[in-house]
Amino acid sequence: MGIIVFILRKDCWSSPHCISLIFTFAYSLQRMSIQNIQKIDEKETRAGFGEGILEAGRKNPQVVALTADLAGSLKLNAFIKEFPERFIQCGIAEANMMGVAAGLTIGGKIPYTTTFANFSTSRVYDQIRQSIAYSGKNVKICASHAGLTLGEDGATHQVLEDIGMMKMLPGMTVIVPCDFNQTKAATIAIANHQGPVYLRFGRPKWANFTSPDQTFEIGKAQVLATGNDVSIFACGHLVWLAVEAAKELEAQGISVELINLHTIKPLDEAAILQSIRKTGCMVSAEEHQRSGGMGESVAGVASRDCPVPHEYVAVQDTFGESGTPTQLLEKYGLTKESIMTVALKAIARKKQP
Repeated sequence: MGIIVFILRKDCWSSPHCISLIFTFAYSLQRMSIQNIQKIDEKETRAGFGEGILEAGRKNPQVVALTADLAGSLKLNAFIKEFPERFIQCGIAEANMMGVAAGLTIGGKIPYTTTFANFSTSRVYDQIRQSIAYSGKNVKICASHAGLTLGEDGATHQVLEDIGMMKMLPGMTVIVPCDFNQTKAATIAIANHQGPVYLRFGRPKWANFTSPDQTFEIGKAQVLATGNDVSIFACGHLVWLAVEAAKELEAQGISVELINLHTIKPLDEAAILQSIRKTGCMVSAEEHQRSGGMGESVAGVASRDCPVPHEYVAVQDTFGESGTPTQLLEKYGLTKESIMTVALKAIARKKQP
């Protein structure tokens, strides 16, 4: 941000109106506008992971990749071609893969396990708890095809409970990036983080809008736009839908503060509190069950230090089903329209005596 110097006549400093105009102009320059966020292209977040692990492997020879028969789906082909000696095909044996990964850390390796999110958590939770989390092993659990946007594979594969499962494990870092560029940056960053990490991303092509040159900071929320009327906290695919919702709300004269909570644990509590103390109400939006999700983590922070009206956009205690990503997001209420509706509801609740 540049520096602007105001040169004024002496008598202007005594005018309240003049001083007010100066501060209003300065605020408008400083404010991060939602209108400045534009879609670059559409790419799969899992493809961002594929590019990220290749770059991480080039930077650190200790990085190794493991998969449970899903190298193509997890976009590992470039890594395998460049580092064939640092790739382990575990076959359809996810629990064994977690045990192998835990063992590799003892020799100083940094293993990235790869499979679908459902198989990365529900199927192997005992192995993660006992062999990885309990002893703080430096394993990176990389989980694709998360949430409803997995699509046609249906409820058995659409894990919607994984954030809750993983954030409850002591010492587990939980990251849910929002687009291709951020997934790539997060994949690179976790190689330098000591301790277990759960990295969650998705299957479909999705809006790619964050900077390709970004540096991912674990535990630091990303403020996409500043505003005064309502705070919207989102993660994963729902961030772009929140961007679209915020633009339409702004067109209606509603000032939105939009924050991408890409790190669910450790949570950036300072950013949450700073925002809701200013706006007085909030919305959380995520592709996950309401119970145990990002929204509950945010609510815990607010209830303790700054209780405000809070509305949720999340899956409401149900399993998914087969359908296209768009059909499923619409049916389960994970849309920009839903975000707009609950934002207005949160604002109305704030105004109630």
